[in-house]
Amino acid sequence: MAIRGPGDPLAPTTARLLVAGGSGAGKSTLRQVISDVLVLPTVEMDSLFHGPGWTQRPSFVADVERFTAGPRWVIEWQYTTVRAMLLKRADTLVWLDHSRATVMGRVVRRTLHRRLRRLELWNGNREPPLSTIFTDPEHIIRWSWTTFRSEQRRALAVAVQPDGPVVVRLRGQSEVDAWVRGPLRALAEERG
Repeated sequence: MAIRGPGDPLAPTTARLLVAGGSGAGKSTLRQVISDVLVLPTVEMDSLFHGPGWTQRPSFVADVERFTAGPRWVIEWQYTTVRAMLLKRADTLVWLDHSRATVMGRVVRRTLHRRLRRLELWNGNREPPLSTIFTDPEHIIRWSWTTFRSEQRRALAVAVQPDGPVVVRLRGQSEVDAWVRGPLRALAEERG
């Protein structure tokens, strides 16, 4: 299967979209934009996953299964326990293939903003103290750095599957913006 770019049209049947990319790439932001433009149901994957104390919610897999059982939706493509199921149900994977510098800049700014403002994220959780970047191997900034290449490999593997979803690869914010203004809006207008 060929990888599509920011100017390639979306199929009229596009209705079940995954947004892929590394931590901090902008998956949640683009997911919400897609939902708004195509009027698709959406939910933030992290809100389904994280329970109090950053623990996995017991109903996570069932909640994701229930949400994606519908005919139309958009959600982030993350978390190992549900990735395969999401991939089977999706017709389109939108891959944010930004540079490492872009992703790291975004994840650092987002983490600092959340921590300094003590923002509540999901189910009472807040960003941990910034010093934990040195002690916690799963700190979001470290996680983003160490998983950057594996996220790229994962998306490329989907692109070569003959029966997988269509893969739209967007490199950099200018391509994201062009895709939203072009193919995404064109599909919304086509649907009226």
